[in-house]
Amino acid sequence: MFINHNPFLIIISSPSGAGKSTLSRMIIQNDQLIRLSISATTRAQRPQEIHGQHYFFVEENEFDKIEFLEHANVFNHKYGTPKKMVDDELRNGNCVLFDIDWQGARQIKEKFDADSVVSIFILPPSMQELERRLRARAQDKEEVVQNRMKEARAEISHYEEYDFILVNDDLNNTYQKIRAIVEAKRVARQSKADIKALIKHFET
Repeated sequence: MFINHNPFLIIISSPSGAGKSTLSRMIIQNDQLIRLSISATTRAQRPQEIHGQHYFFVEENEFDKIEFLEHANVFNHKYGTPKKMVDDELRNGNCVLFDIDWQGARQIKEKFDADSVVSIFILPPSMQELERRLRARAQDKEEVVQNRMKEARAEISHYEEYDFILVNDDLNNTYQKIRAIVEAKRVARQSKADIKALIKHFET
């Protein structure tokens, strides 16, 4: 028997190319009680991306009117998490997963108590492998790749701010570790009211 848990926030961060977006999709696809936080952004929409599924692509003047839970400037573009969406999901009993950088993670942690958030940082096996993955995308210019490598080193320097650090040297293995972290958090967040009701059942 699984006792109902109080919903919480799941933060997954990593340098670009280390796998956080792929891992986030795997988690969402296999857990009906976790919703992905969809960010709004001012950057251009890529060919394979769908508005409202990957991001909300908005103009800068529209972006500035939204109330955000967190926001940041990344590679000269604005990104932010609409506060209303997160509040609605938590009220509905769903956990919310954030695929964000360290700046956004820090802002969220400042707004919620520590027990309501679990944060995970994903590392690539090596910087050489990270660069190989970025080049394999074949969608960014050389200058962009070099900027992302520079940003990756800056991102990695904040790993100590996270609850868990995982090396993504095997995608499925890393996914299973994240699942274990989430399930452990659920147990820790079990509803005290439901636990009391269960104990009372055993006492009768």
